[in-house]
Amino acid sequence: MKTFIIRLISLAIFPLLCCQITGCKKPGSDGWKPKAGPLMTQWSADVAPGKTWTEYPRPQMQRNNWVNLNGLWDYAITDTAAGAPSSWDGKILVPYPIESALSGVMKRVTAHEKIWYQRILKVPAHLRSKRILLNFEAIDWEAHIFMDGEEVDTHQGGYDPFTVDITSHVKPGVQHKLTISVWDPSTEGYQPVGKQFTKPGGIWYTPSSGIWQTVWLEKVPETHITDYQITPDIDKQEVRIKITGQEFYGNDRVQIRIFDKQKQIGFEEGEPDELLSVKLDKMHLWSPEDPYLYDLQIRIIRKSAVVDQVKGYFGMRKISIGKDEKGLTRILLNNKFVFQNGPLDQGFWPDGLYTAPTEEAMKADLDSLKAMGFNMLRKHVKVEPRRYYYYTDHMGFLVWQDMPSMYYEVPVTSDSLAIAKKARRNFEMELTELIKDHYNPPSIIMWVPFNEGWGQYQTERITGLVRSLDSSRLVNNASGWTDKGVGDVNDIHHYPDPTAPPIEEKRAIVLGEFGGLGLYVPGHVWQAENWGYEKMQNADALLQKYENFYQELFRLRDEKGLSACVYTQTTDVETETNGLMTYDRNRVKMGVANVARAHAGKITTK
Repeated sequence: MKTFIIRLISLAIFPLLCCQITGCKKPGSDGWKPKAGPLMTQWSADVAPGKTWTEYPRPQMQRNNWVNLNGLWDYAITDTAAGAPSSWDGKILVPYPIESALSGVMKRVTAHEKIWYQRILKVPAHLRSKRILLNFEAIDWEAHIFMDGEEVDTHQGGYDPFTVDITSHVKPGVQHKLTISVWDPSTEGYQPVGKQFTKPGGIWYTPSSGIWQTVWLEKVPETHITDYQITPDIDKQEVRIKITGQEFYGNDRVQIRIFDKQKQIGFEEGEPDELLSVKLDKMHLWSPEDPYLYDLQIRIIRKSAVVDQVKGYFGMRKISIGKDEKGLTRILLNNKFVFQNGPLDQGFWPDGLYTAPTEEAMKADLDSLKAMGFNMLRKHVKVEPRRYYYYTDHMGFLVWQDMPSMYYEVPVTSDSLAIAKKARRNFEMELTELIKDHYNPPSIIMWVPFNEGWGQYQTERITGLVRSLDSSRLVNNASGWTDKGVGDVNDIHHYPDPTAPPIEEKRAIVLGEFGGLGLYVPGHVWQAENWGYEKMQNADALLQKYENFYQELFRLRDEKGLSACVYTQTTDVETETNGLMTYDRNRVKMGVANVARAHAGKITTK
């Protein structure tokens, strides 16, 4: 779905609704300003209350009536046993994590502390008789939601969106206090954390606690769509769509309309919760070279009246395992072998940590990777905002989506069994939500539940769980280290030079990590102490080795059946200086054109 028209409508009504609902003040009020972090990006200067992360946060299920609640909130840090504070420590800029410079706080919190947030909500009279939904794109990790001191909901999970219906807790024209408490023990708890670490260093980085993605209000009718799953099938030339909703009446119908450049090319109508199929007479397939997308409209119809409607988009593409013309087992895109070349992409920022300074900054990373000639990326043990996948869909990236890891494997002994069960329950709960929440983006083509043995357990069962949640994509049972022989690929890590696993009959072979060549760029590092898997003396030496690596990769692709490779990494991160770009994104160390030539097999150095 091309969102420009609906975004213009939203932007036109946004300032009015924002001030009606939130009683907002002018940007820059209350004396707030960002902190000076160890390293900042060029986009730091664009960050201000009311100016950043104002885009509609759910691109594949859009409505017009919404209000962004990002901006200045009161905050306090208390002991975990304390109740709501009677006074506040200052202002924090949501949605930046409290440890980040862009939050304006830049304070570390411990497992023995809670973060409190508070702001005023005022719902205007014209929203009467509608449902008011309070949406959170992500809070790390355990959140308790209060309206006027009354707890209305709680949520555990650091990476998934969730919704609280606050209709019965607000009155039009009345000011209400919205309060949120967050507990995030990071690596002292038993939840997925990815690369966050209580004591950062080496390959472990500063945690991102609390609200770190957009908070927003949405007005919906009593009967409304809550979600849908869309599965393309290019072999049958159809898409299958399952719609879920709330408060359906007995005679309600759901309608699906598909558009190609504003021309309707598909229609189907059926019962709520029915799996509907829509045939396409012609197909324009989605691929990295041609990321073609169709527009989608879903409606609830009652006695010929439209009760609710949402807009989205989808791509017609297929990902599978099969044989190439040489009889080698490959990853196939749209039934053809496409060699996948991408970076390990961690999504950390020196000024915003887990949260990019702006949407423009987030997109700039993808623009750079596209210009370098990558057609894939491995989103490494982190989940991005849904806006991110909007861009990977539209720009044509094949995305391997990692599940954020538990930091370590919990030993299963008689005295730790309860802890192990808690950790695994948290992991499987968040894994399930990851797949459900990101089922629709066509760019996501593989799920990676485990990385390098971090928290890895019962791999065969977890691979089966992923398959049961989504059979339309590939499953990488474990990237690196402990392969259990299940899933669709055998994925090894090898530093610094590339290699390939042995050819297999039923699984494709991939190189899930390699490279990590380090180059320190003075003035563009997080700290003086730094490391890479192999330190290079200058950019010329780095480029020569990089070109040599890719020449070997092409041989492994052609002679050994390698289907994909993942170079470590997009950017430097904190103490790591093995990025294609510096951590502040100021420099592409080898030059964009040189990297692109290496990927095209053109040697520029001797």
